[in-house]
Amino acid sequence: MPGREIGRLARTAGYRDGEPLVVGVSRRGDPEFVCQGPYTPTTLVYAASLSKQLVAACALLVAQRGGLAVDEPLSLRLPELPGWAGAVRLRHLVHHTGGLPADAAVDGLLTGDRTTAGVLAALATLPSPARPPGTAYAYSNTGYVCLAEAVRRAAGRELPGLAHELLFAPLGMARSRLWDGPHPAPPGARPLTPRHPAPLSLGDGGLWTTAADLLRWADALNTGALGVSGLLQTPGRLDDGTALDYAWGMGVCRRHGYTYHRHGGAWPGVRTMLARVPDRGLGLVVIAPGDATERAAALTDLLLDLLLT
Repeated sequence: MPGREIGRLARTAGYRDGEPLVVGVSRRGDPEFVCQGPYTPTTLVYAASLSKQLVAACALLVAQRGGLAVDEPLSLRLPELPGWAGAVRLRHLVHHTGGLPADAAVDGLLTGDRTTAGVLAALATLPSPARPPGTAYAYSNTGYVCLAEAVRRAAGRELPGLAHELLFAPLGMARSRLWDGPHPAPPGARPLTPRHPAPLSLGDGGLWTTAADLLRWADALNTGALGVSGLLQTPGRLDDGTALDYAWGMGVCRRHGYTYHRHGGAWPGVRTMLARVPDRGLGLVVIAPGDATERAAALTDLLLDLLLT
């Protein structure tokens, strides 16, 4: 896709010429990028909730090694949580059906930096909501913090090192890392504003990466390089069998007759979006530093419309 066409679509989505933006398109492993502002395909940025699909992949790979079972109760790995955790299965956390206390209730109890330990300590003081696990979809950052911690304890390794071993090193994602501090950003990264530094919790976030590495990730999932793409892309279900449009850390959608997978990330000072169309070997990434709007999603839709018709 010519860069001028990507630029035209970016303007249609509302981005101004020169506004910080990185757009990447990969077709069967052949990437191309358009960059605006002081950003390049290898600029290290915070990816926010795009972390979820990488943590989900780690969970699957650890499960394949016999380290955990996706149907085991959350209380097996996190016994410090209240009794309600015994009814929550890890698969519920994956698909946001865990029925955990609302993120707002957890966030309201946090002080200082947002860390995994802080989230779990807050969660341990809250009663379960009225909705039983497995009965409804409700997007939960807290659930993915719990999932990440369960994976860490099951594997017996810190999550940043585990992700490097299982994902980043095999796929050549040389600049990517999970980061839980102590500093607000890893070395060499573009930090966010001091007023809104990136959280240090893992699972709901924690991923620092580049546009080039995200396209490597997209290509790896499209080609099945990790051996778990089929499972990662399988939509979840409620316990009564009702199908969801959310798989393992990624949404499942239809557009122009194709199934595609997408997820965004948002934090004050950055917006990210990653989309894949496996049947076309297509990957798209949008990184918009300084953005606080839904323009990244709109630009992704415009790119998909152009590439799929």
